[in-house]
Amino acid sequence: MDESLFSGLKVIDCGSYIAAPAATTILADLGADVIKIEPPGAGDPYRQLPKLPGNPISEHDYAWLLDSHSKRGLAVDLASPGGQEVLHRLVADADVFVTNYPLRVRDKLHIDWETLSALNDRLIYGSFTGYGETGPEVAKPGFDATSYWARSGMMDQVRNSHEATPARAVIGQGDHPSAMTLYAGLVTALFQRERTGKGTMVSSSLLANGLWANSYLATAALCGAEFIPRPPRENLFNALSCHYQAADGSWLLLTILNEDRYWPVLARCVEREDLLTDERFATKPDRLRNSRALIVALDEAFGRHERPHWEEVLGENGIVFDIVATPTDIAYDQQVRATGLAVTFPEDERVSTVAVPFRLANLPTVPPRLPPSVGQHTDEVLAELGYDAERTAALRAAGTVA
Repeated sequence: MDESLFSGLKVIDCGSYIAAPAATTILADLGADVIKIEPPGAGDPYRQLPKLPGNPISEHDYAWLLDSHSKRGLAVDLASPGGQEVLHRLVADADVFVTNYPLRVRDKLHIDWETLSALNDRLIYGSFTGYGETGPEVAKPGFDATSYWARSGMMDQVRNSHEATPARAVIGQGDHPSAMTLYAGLVTALFQRERTGKGTMVSSSLLANGLWANSYLATAALCGAEFIPRPPRENLFNALSCHYQAADGSWLLLTILNEDRYWPVLARCVEREDLLTDERFATKPDRLRNSRALIVALDEAFGRHERPHWEEVLGENGIVFDIVATPTDIAYDQQVRATGLAVTFPEDERVSTVAVPFRLANLPTVPPRLPPSVGQHTDEVLAELGYDAERTAALRAAGTVA
């Protein structure tokens, strides 16, 4: 008996890049049959992203491994009538269709909600956009760096001080949380279909997810709050919620909220018990009032030892802290491995990817399969749709499929 949660669920990934396709990857990890639609030739432009300057250099297409594993690949030209016929046949018995194509492109390719729902009234249609499906910017293009990171206010706030240059986003920083939102919407819609027997359209956007991620500050702004300019690290309001540099140049972040209990513990950990008798730091109000001086003292203390020393000492004493990890640290993180947050491909144990970030008790995820090449499963999928070898060959000769 197949124990996969979504075994038998047919999903069509008709998107590009990250946010919408990544939602279908989660479904694939839980057993769904996900068919990745790509244009013949180069395929999804996301395949080429790691080759651009500034990206980590690797022999493996790590972007494609992450967001397209465990899918089947169908290369079809949706701009052609024959290609649209193929897609419409797919949709006729599909459970979920997901796209992030611009709205005008969907209309042109006849893959809009109205068209596809008329072919299958049980279809769950996942629609993802940059700025939503109404309003003056409905047609505005966007990526997570713009629609999610910059527009939400996070780019302004996540920097060393209000005078510093706004902080750049990392690739996929907004896309992957947004994919989780879209996944939640799709599963909610599937639950609704269980009750009503009818499909529906699920919509989300990068802007919506950016505001949700920054909703603490966004809500403050919506309530007319007065914002305080962010000071540089050396002038932070609380020295016990600050980051410090170890002797090896790495950084650690403290977040001590229960100061009455842990301020004495920290002073002993950093070998500065003399600070406990310094009247400037006697109480929490004193420490807040004299935070600059305390930061200077702790800077000197943390600079005496390298990061492994602080990880051991702070950890053993229950201090709330963590390392400011570099991406390279992640590959050697024992906690990541122990909790199954990184999974290796059985077909090629040289490569791993990040796992779905939630678990259901007694319900294992499906071991990941390597992602498809462009059109790897075209013949297989077309045969399932009733196309014989002669018809498939004719479509390929016409450039409709590859």
